[in-house]
Amino acid sequence: MKLLKVASGVLNQTPLDWDGNRQRILAAIESARNQSVSVLCLPELCITGYGCEDAFFSGDVLRLAKEVLVEIAPSTNGMIVSVGLPLLSRGALYNAACLLVDGEIAGFVGKRHLAGTGIHYEPRWFKRWPRDARVEVEVEGNNYPFGDLVFNCGGVVIGFEICEDAWVADRIGNELVQRGVDMILNPSASHFAFAKHRIRERFVLEGSRAFGVVYVYSNLVGNEAGRAIYDGGAMIASEGRMIAQGPRLTYEESHITAVTVDVEAARMSRARDDSYEGELDDRDVIAVSFSFPECQPEAPSAQPAAWEQSPHLKEEEFARAVALGLFDYLRKSHSRGFVVSLSGGADSAAVATLSALSIELGVAELGLDAIKERLAYIPASESAGTSRDLVHQLLTTVYQATRNSSSTTREAASSVAQSVAAQFLEFDVDDLVQSYISIVSGSLGRELTWQQDDLALQNIQARARAPGIWLLANLRGALLLSTSNRSEAAVGYTTMDGDTCGGLSPIAGIDKAFLRQWLCWMESQGLVESGPIPALAAVNAQQPTAELRPPGAQQTDEEDLMPYDVLDQIERAAIRDKLGPREVYQLLKGTRAEQSDEQLLAWLERFFRLWSRNQWKRERYAPSFHLDDENLDPKTWCRFPILSGGFERELLELVVVASSRHKFP
Repeated sequence: MKLLKVASGVLNQTPLDWDGNRQRILAAIESARNQSVSVLCLPELCITGYGCEDAFFSGDVLRLAKEVLVEIAPSTNGMIVSVGLPLLSRGALYNAACLLVDGEIAGFVGKRHLAGTGIHYEPRWFKRWPRDARVEVEVEGNNYPFGDLVFNCGGVVIGFEICEDAWVADRIGNELVQRGVDMILNPSASHFAFAKHRIRERFVLEGSRAFGVVYVYSNLVGNEAGRAIYDGGAMIASEGRMIAQGPRLTYEESHITAVTVDVEAARMSRARDDSYEGELDDRDVIAVSFSFPECQPEAPSAQPAAWEQSPHLKEEEFARAVALGLFDYLRKSHSRGFVVSLSGGADSAAVATLSALSIELGVAELGLDAIKERLAYIPASESAGTSRDLVHQLLTTVYQATRNSSSTTREAASSVAQSVAAQFLEFDVDDLVQSYISIVSGSLGRELTWQQDDLALQNIQARARAPGIWLLANLRGALLLSTSNRSEAAVGYTTMDGDTCGGLSPIAGIDKAFLRQWLCWMESQGLVESGPIPALAAVNAQQPTAELRPPGAQQTDEEDLMPYDVLDQIERAAIRDKLGPREVYQLLKGTRAEQSDEQLLAWLERFFRLWSRNQWKRERYAPSFHLDDENLDPKTWCRFPILSGGFERELLELVVVASSRHKFP
């Protein structure tokens, strides 16, 4: 046996936060040292932060990244530690991993496969490192090897798969195993998406089995740069078995997952593979002197948290990911709390609940004092002796009534606010609405009527609610949260400068059908730790409504649009899967045979026309969180022209073909 202690570290970094990022890296190294760790893998680009965007092109950023690297190096005495940073070589910029060994820089490895799909944009900033290339780079007057390298550290050979390098079909590990590596380090910045962690588990396990290596995976955690949430989830595997796993969606700023591994056992599993043929060439092997201390065997520690074993994993993940994203956004933006315009409907109730959970979950994990310390820039209320007290200090909700508001929504809003411990205020904005109507009607010389001016009269109510809620948020130095969801964004069923007002739109990445399902689950079951919130029954019992027309109109969202499950099905097919109107019609005919052709055609035409007309609204949404591969955010995921032909020809063709009752070719 050759036993050694290895660890994976997850870090909650912030782009360009040089001192903060360094401090968290040093804290992780010290924690690993206290656990007698010899090899520590830290996340991709952890020195600069992953989400630096075009700041990667700044020479000053590259200079400071090297300076911080040099400051970190001495703390690795007696250890092997990998850290990530951008590195310039011969006029090209690379995403690099640096291996620090016993207080010194051993060398750098360049990322071979760049993430350029979805929210990732790495090819904009970085070049792919070419296979088998090797150069020298200068750091603080000394030259170090940079290339497609492996490192022989005291007889243990270490190689790198940097995040995307492991996600591609021809993953780098296939080459590393031929070069005789004993351990693969995977420093990653892999953002959260529903069920994505299961995919990571598979490639970590399969990498350790197929390559006959110890596989160490690290990741970022938290809301690093605004839109993407990282879920951590450190993993260490050997011989196809997961031997250690770290927590996901933790509030800790750094967390170490450590375990003793048997490198010799991994080697022998490779030796028993009759298909394995190693390369008998030591090119690009960097030999580094290192002495591993003796280790004792220990039991694996790969038991996931109770919530990760829940049959309602998506609901648990949604709550925890958005809550952590909100908490980090609050503290990193130095906001002094949250403000939510609480209408008594599903969307605002979800945002208020998630805002409260952002504090409750942090306190449940780290304790009240630790969370207060993280929010030390906010003057602490002397009465904030419990998590609910702290929520009450930080979360303000406001019900804004007009003559079209009902007692049902008012009571639902009040009940939700009380149940989550939020402050609850009420504004009556009807006089403002009537004043605007009077001003405009007087100028036009005619009375505004619901028969002639329906949409404008609805919108002015939503817009009249914006100035007061912004004023309150400004007075408190708080973050105003918008409450629009993805289904509304798809068809523009929202009032710009009204219900879209806010500095952050936390649920704009999730569909309305799931949101309603989640609220029902929160009402009846809730999170593993905290249980249900029965007060949500007052929201769940209602049909979703904008409540902007007179009460006699009995307005509902689905009457204005279409059933939300239909809207979401069309959106996924048309936007995520890029199907045209004819193909979406075929899909609906197969899954909704009970509906008439006329109804399906009406829904399809409504969706495609509204989608095309409302790209300008999606462009103006406040930043939203990325939660799955159905995002509509035009800045990071789904680009569509603001001006377009509006599917006119496609829809006309669809009507003609459907009316002829011919099958599609």
